[in-house]
Amino acid sequence: MNQAHWQHRLDELAAKHGVPGAQLGILRGEDLLTLATGVLHVGTGQPAATDSVWQIGSISKVWTATVIMQLIDEGRFTLRTPVAEVLPEFRLRDPETTAAVTVWHLLTHTSGIDGDLFTDTGRGDDALEKYVALLADSARNHPIGATWSYCNAGYSVLGRIIEVATGQTWDQAIREKLFTPLGLTRTTTLPEDAMVFGHAMGHVKGGDEPVVAPVWGLPRAVGPAGLITSTVAEVLAFARMHLRGGLAADGTRVLSAESAAAMSAYQTDCPEKRLLGDSWGLGWFRCDWHGHRAYGHDGNTIGQAAFLRVLPEAGVAVALLTNGGHTHDLYVDLYDEIFAELTGVRLPEPFEPPAEPITTDLAPYAGTYERESVRMEVFDDDGKPTLRTILTGPLAGLEDDPVQTYEMTPVEPGLYAVRPEGMETWVPVTFYSLPTGEEYVHYGARATPKKLG
Repeated sequence: MNQAHWQHRLDELAAKHGVPGAQLGILRGEDLLTLATGVLHVGTGQPAATDSVWQIGSISKVWTATVIMQLIDEGRFTLRTPVAEVLPEFRLRDPETTAAVTVWHLLTHTSGIDGDLFTDTGRGDDALEKYVALLADSARNHPIGATWSYCNAGYSVLGRIIEVATGQTWDQAIREKLFTPLGLTRTTTLPEDAMVFGHAMGHVKGGDEPVVAPVWGLPRAVGPAGLITSTVAEVLAFARMHLRGGLAADGTRVLSAESAAAMSAYQTDCPEKRLLGDSWGLGWFRCDWHGHRAYGHDGNTIGQAAFLRVLPEAGVAVALLTNGGHTHDLYVDLYDEIFAELTGVRLPEPFEPPAEPITTDLAPYAGTYERESVRMEVFDDDGKPTLRTILTGPLAGLEDDPVQTYEMTPVEPGLYAVRPEGMETWVPVTFYSLPTGEEYVHYGARATPKKLG
């Protein structure tokens, strides 16, 4: 826990990967180290500090899942309770699916609800209620429980379940049930509360010519999926509670030991095991680090990215909050060094194509794949396997270029690697079929079905 050493590495690696600003926290037992580098906003030049606040993005999902598990501890419902029993207004296109979706399906991203619905339903306290009503028109991404696909929408529904069960807004409930008992003073859910502190602004491009994001945050309706703003110290206070089996630092019981254990225990497999984890718990994803079981979550908002990993056997947790640039490359370099030095455990070797080029038959996978917010085209471009992604809907308006084209490098039949421009790390593209025959591509933690015809 050498502060000077890790400050030097954070400064050096953030500069290498074009990250405007970052905040790093390392927890080992009861020892906590917090560091910051760079600026919060390249336009103002405000320095990043250890008490500045950052968007933690989808790490918020684990916090929402924790409140759901608190309500289960209280006997309000169970993991197997159908969502429609708690939310009578809950409707999907298919009545049978509406009746079958449970709290467990939402927590584990197996509901089949198309997950990337980012429609802005306003800033009012009824934002989540209005959002859930929109799902009646959303497409089914896959049959319920048939595969795993990252689902932001499911966590907004969980937020609405919290509202109905507690009689409060999600923002009020999570503050009373988590932020207050954990003693958090800089963790918030609404921008007007975050902005009383020094706060990071996202950058959609880092490096020598950084570009500030066009907006600060996502709509309130996706709050339970990704709108918490915090510091690494307070993110690690949350992680410490999970490490201690549901106990806050002062001994307050925040979550039952049984629920804390269930959240990081195996619940379902991921069809693609390289990008995040090999399996999913209740909120947490689970990682196999050379036979050592870790868990964690990542978060991405508009120009901000966050990373949290916990290695329970060593009592070590690390949080990294960033505001642009090649953030995943920074995470890989930093976390491999930190965990190796503090615990002797290395992260898995980075995913990459084989040293010797191979050829595979693209024909079985060529075609168009589509879900609510993206269309993917897989085709041969002059002998090169190619993936083109086209964002649609509200997400498209937040990107300078909603169309991206990547050359796919073969790894093995059904598995390819792509590397976005300027990045060092490769990303897997996995093709697979369900037992019932439907064809999918798994890319960016989402399962996207192939269009027929």
